[in-house]
Amino acid sequence: MGWDMLKKRIIPVLLLKNGRMVKGKQFCNYRDTGEPKTAIRIYSAQDADELIFLNIDSQTTDKSSLIELLKIASKECFMPLSAGGGVDSVQDVRDFLLAGADKVVINTNSVLSPNLIKKSAEIFGSQCIVGSIDYKKSNIGSNKVYINSGKTMIDLDPISHAIHLESLGVGEIILNSIDRDGMMQGYDIELAEEISTKISIPLIVAGGAGNFMHLIDLFKNTDSSAAACASIFHFGDNNPIRARSYLKNAGIPMRVLR
Repeated sequence: MGWDMLKKRIIPVLLLKNGRMVKGKQFCNYRDTGEPKTAIRIYSAQDADELIFLNIDSQTTDKSSLIELLKIASKECFMPLSAGGGVDSVQDVRDFLLAGADKVVINTNSVLSPNLIKKSAEIFGSQCIVGSIDYKKSNIGSNKVYINSGKTMIDLDPISHAIHLESLGVGEIILNSIDRDGMMQGYDIELAEEISTKISIPLIVAGGAGNFMHLIDLFKNTDSSAAACASIFHFGDNNPIRARSYLKNAGIPMRVLR
């Protein structure tokens, strides 16, 4: 494990719907949170480690607005950009990368079309491909993977899915708890801990950050590489600069700023 792997990252997530940013709770009741171009400028100035753009439009077949946004972001930002939403071909991966994304996030088709992951990783390199896992507790209390923006349950547990995605060649995994999404009650530490010990690639954990203690909890109690955050920055007086200094003071190794 290289020294950089030990550095922890704070990654704001921008959810895009009809060209605007939104944030919901448990993948429902989305509220408008503003203009993405403004957010890009702000996060760039606030030293976020990376940005993740996810298009959650029902019409994810139209990727032009995300592609336009990536072109703008890549000119304004010096941080790595990840983008996803409806990626269903090698051409989509290529288009996102050419528009300025450093990494492409694949969720639904990581389940339905594992060959897309394999092929994309072979063509563009594992470091460009991020496997995204949305999951939720079923009625009987076991975690199940969900696809189609959290609408469709798959009889697959997130742990074995994460291990499989690594074997297909993804360079990173985003683990997102639907139950905790937007609730600001803390991350699912138990599952993050279990998955982070079973894979050797970086794990980004999403769903649940409500205060900086939740970030410390994640980094102190799991081997996760990054905390993905949305509500904590949208609905409060918090930002990546404050988060970073709070974590540093708590002894969490953070990337040295330029």
